[in-house]
Amino acid sequence: MPPGWGAHFAPWRTAFAAAYPWLEKIHLKRMSITDDDLAQLSHSFPSIKELTLVCCDGFGTSGLAVLASRCRQLRVLDLIEDEVEDDELYRLMVRAPQLTHLGTGSFKPQENWVHGDQEPDYRAAFAACKSLVCLSGFREVVPDYLPVIHPVCANLTSLNFSYANVNAEEFKSVICHCHKLQTLWVLDTVRDEGLEAAAATCKDLLELRVFPVDPREDSEGFVSEVGLLSIAEGCGKLKYILYFCQRMTNDAVKAMSKNCPDLVVFRLCIMGRHRPDPVTNQPMDDGFGAIVENCKKLTRLAVSGLLTDRAFDYIGKYGKLVRTLSVAFAGDSDMAVKYVLEGCSNLQKLEIRDSPFGDSALRGGLHHYYNMRFLWMSACRLTLQCCREISQAMPQLVVEVFTSRPEEIKDEDEHGDTLYMYRSLEGPRNDAPSYVRIL
Repeated sequence: MPPGWGAHFAPWRTAFAAAYPWLEKIHLKRMSITDDDLAQLSHSFPSIKELTLVCCDGFGTSGLAVLASRCRQLRVLDLIEDEVEDDELYRLMVRAPQLTHLGTGSFKPQENWVHGDQEPDYRAAFAACKSLVCLSGFREVVPDYLPVIHPVCANLTSLNFSYANVNAEEFKSVICHCHKLQTLWVLDTVRDEGLEAAAATCKDLLELRVFPVDPREDSEGFVSEVGLLSIAEGCGKLKYILYFCQRMTNDAVKAMSKNCPDLVVFRLCIMGRHRPDPVTNQPMDDGFGAIVENCKKLTRLAVSGLLTDRAFDYIGKYGKLVRTLSVAFAGDSDMAVKYVLEGCSNLQKLEIRDSPFGDSALRGGLHHYYNMRFLWMSACRLTLQCCREISQAMPQLVVEVFTSRPEEIKDEDEHGDTLYMYRSLEGPRNDAPSYVRIL
């Protein structure tokens, strides 16, 4: 967090302890928390069962260990993107073998370990955590340490390797034991071979997220249509998929639409711009069309790759339950947006970036904007004049235009960099930075 961020947990703990001493679940984000805060939390909320800390700092596992040892009902301890100063996962696990969800720790030799001293027996510690079903938070993983989690793999329903740079062989040595897994997050370093192993083992998989170790558009990319097809053929219960890759085929996407009809979320992110099907050199229209046609429960969709207006015609025609749509580098003309706004009656959130949509597309949604939570369009072809017209026609919406230049835009026909239009009970904000113009 930035220096001087504030957001100290201590005053919050004091206030909540007096009013709600029976709290069972606490979820904190971007706050400063000390080890003493964690120790005091165990006194203030003795019945706490779940603690989740997201992007917090100032504490170490010594404070967490005190909390875990005192709060015997604690079942969920999840640390997401936190800076833990000392790596004492072993001590934490020994004190809290009752945990069902554990999200902390690096798996590597201790830096202050003295030769001759006995190293922590991680394998025994994991073996003692007989209730553990959710494991995450891996940041640094030395391959020799991966086998220590084998004792809990058979019972795991959730495994998060999204920060662990493990290769295919290392991943396969773990995933082959995870027959009950329902949620899996990984980096693309597991490659298609790793996803094939997951598909062969995890028949109850409901959610898969594959993140890129290198998010640049021109990166190599380690997974492809081969991995997606394996998941489609092996994990028929899948409901949620987020998949970053550099290449994809219509056939693989069609296979997923047929084999995974219960999909609720389909987010395919082909990182390179305007990438066609590499086998046929055709747009990805038919693949995404199959997803919205065959997956009747779909509520969230992210599209990418080379797409024409035909793909958006499919979305408007079949995506009747879609509430969130994300678009990047896609479409031929303003008709693409019109198809979506006219057909997707349940649309709540529309995010568009780097696409050739202009004023006509924006005007085409006047009938629907009051029903939406927000519209975001960046690097498109919207003029300030059109944005102003929308603001005047729909005064209950907040319309913001972002510019990359500090000077005021005077030419009404000039393009704004980003449009952000949203509903707000409070009305326009009063803390907008200089590059944000509220119309």
